[in-house]
Amino acid sequence: MVVNSVRFLLFFIVVFTVYYLPVSKKYPRFQNLWLLLSSYFFYGVADWSMVPLLIGATIVFYGLGLWLKNEMQKQHRKNASRLTTLGVCLGIGLLLYFKYLNFFAESFAELLSAIGFKATWTTLHIVLPIGVSFFTFKLISYIIEVHREHIEPCKDFIEFATYIAFFPTLLSGPIDRPNTFIPQLRRSHSLDYVQAVDGCRQILWGMFTKICIADHLALVTDSIWADYTSQSGSTLLIWTLLYTMQIYTDFDGYSNMAIGVGKILGFNITRNFNHPLLARNIAEFWRNWHISLTSWITDYVFMPLNIAFRNLANWGVMLAVVINIVLIGLWHGANWTFGLFGLYHAMLYVPLVLSGSFGKNKKLRPNDHGLPKWTDLWKMLLNYFLVSLGFIIFHADSIADAFRFFGGILSNSLFSMPSLPLKKATLLFILIVLILEWTTRKKEHPLQLSTDGIFKYTVARYLLYAGIGLMLFLFAGEVETFIYFQF
Repeated sequence: MVVNSVRFLLFFIVVFTVYYLPVSKKYPRFQNLWLLLSSYFFYGVADWSMVPLLIGATIVFYGLGLWLKNEMQKQHRKNASRLTTLGVCLGIGLLLYFKYLNFFAESFAELLSAIGFKATWTTLHIVLPIGVSFFTFKLISYIIEVHREHIEPCKDFIEFATYIAFFPTLLSGPIDRPNTFIPQLRRSHSLDYVQAVDGCRQILWGMFTKICIADHLALVTDSIWADYTSQSGSTLLIWTLLYTMQIYTDFDGYSNMAIGVGKILGFNITRNFNHPLLARNIAEFWRNWHISLTSWITDYVFMPLNIAFRNLANWGVMLAVVINIVLIGLWHGANWTFGLFGLYHAMLYVPLVLSGSFGKNKKLRPNDHGLPKWTDLWKMLLNYFLVSLGFIIFHADSIADAFRFFGGILSNSLFSMPSLPLKKATLLFILIVLILEWTTRKKEHPLQLSTDGIFKYTVARYLLYAGIGLMLFLFAGEVETFIYFQF
């Protein structure tokens, strides 16, 4: 049941109606219970067999949080540290078992065979629970934040379970922190018209980027990749640039829809993208791309490592960065391509660390005509190109496939005319997104319209919404699943 489907719309109408019933608004616990049941149903539609896993993990970490707090109140610091370590290990263990067990076992067996030892490994039929990479990070951060005394553990199981299973973000994030989300569950929610309208606008924009751009780009990129060995170098190069736009509009589209649904229900969900196409280097890119993941890894992995390696100066920073970014890559899946993807991005950090510009975040300032300065523009274009090369590795089934693709780009037909079955309207929509990336860079999403121009008139705003709705109707095809559902 994807967010941009009719089934989800019908599901959400029922959720919305019961959630805002007069009797519901008086009791936040009832609203939370309704959200929890709705979330389990939503997850069950994806895979009912995995609902017990989600509930079981929630029960374990709920009890662990209360136990941890009890040990801390008794000043049993060693016991508290052991419980925190246990919680982190349990969360990582879930990921290792469901996502990586077969991969590492098969890789180890191949290594033994390569050096002359006979090794057999029967692949286990382990089903990857959808959303496991997202809700396990919620579980881990909850235990860590309780141990750091940044939050009080939830005494109300329904409250905690709703945070873990909140359906708009359950399958593909964003990954909300307990510090910011759980307090929102402790108050009743009445319909906030302004917030709800903004949520609807954000959903509309997310649907536009997903349906009118990402889904149509998928038709092109999928067909080229399926036969990339026979494509010209110019076609493969264009694929490289288009796939980055596809994955951005796909995942940003989902994030906008999830955040918009949350707003309608009265919740402020973590922002996941902040105009990453305007990034001038790889550090800026990762600060603004998949923000909820990168900030999570930065806070819980990079910062402790950076402190541990502080005596190594720049070498320590680089080592922490490499570990950090490689982990971000491997988070995406059990394949060496994701590790190489992370390593490639980590290497792009090296010049920043050596030059002393790592960690600096200079604001973008337009020139006298309101356009990007040339010095910023060429850095944006170069960074986009470098990031796009990395997504070849990300998309490939194997490292060998990735290198064959790179080799195809450098073929003798690099400067031939590319063959792309791409609709002109899709190119127009991409251009619109690129323009809006710059012109709305200070806004959360492009449909947060200014009230001092033409859009101060109600009729102008509604004509814009109707125009986007018409584009959705004209360009909607078969509902395509979101790329990040597989992670």
